[in-house]
Amino acid sequence: MSHITVIGGTGYAGSAIVAEAAARGHQVTALSRSRPDAPVPGVTYLQGDATDEATLSEVIEGADVVAGAYAARGPHSSSFREAYRAIARTADAAGVPLFIVGGHSSLRPAPGADRFVTDLSNIPAELHDEIRAGSALVIEDLPATPETLDWVYVSPALRFGAQMPGERLGHYRLGDDVAVQPEDGGAISAADYALGFVDLIEKGEHHRAEVNLGH
Repeated sequence: MSHITVIGGTGYAGSAIVAEAAARGHQVTALSRSRPDAPVPGVTYLQGDATDEATLSEVIEGADVVAGAYAARGPHSSSFREAYRAIARTADAAGVPLFIVGGHSSLRPAPGADRFVTDLSNIPAELHDEIRAGSALVIEDLPATPETLDWVYVSPALRFGAQMPGERLGHYRLGDDVAVQPEDGGAISAADYALGFVDLIEKGEHHRAEVNLGH
């Protein structure tokens, strides 16, 4: 079993990943700004700032995998990319692969087509900064990291989040940077996204690539 450190381990996606990884017997450390309301037994929870490199070094040192579930919402949207640059630098220095909770808008509707982020006209304006920051991470920042950093950016279906939780179905569809259900964006629950996310960690078949998960 692996030691998995989850950055943002008490958020919507992060808490599901923590629960799934712990249920499979992995040793899990979760770093977040706040303590969880319902801690998962056996998980080590640490409170701290994901933008602080000393804190990151402490939680990443000794890990086998880092899972990034740091959210770009609200006041954190401006620090999102810098936080992930710090996470990437720390993971690279430790020789640890980095798996990141992505966003749907960085995907494409078809091979070679423009990414969804190029047209946000149907998305509320207050979400644009968050969406663009997440997309820039996989379009610009991660490809620019040293080749020694092994990363995987895991985008969910369009309907994914606390406002549309969905049910655990026990299965998912896996695609590359082309959405598995481009017609209406599709959906996936946190539980099934975490199922696919931990499968990706365990199988280790993708490297420096974007993939997507949907029902």
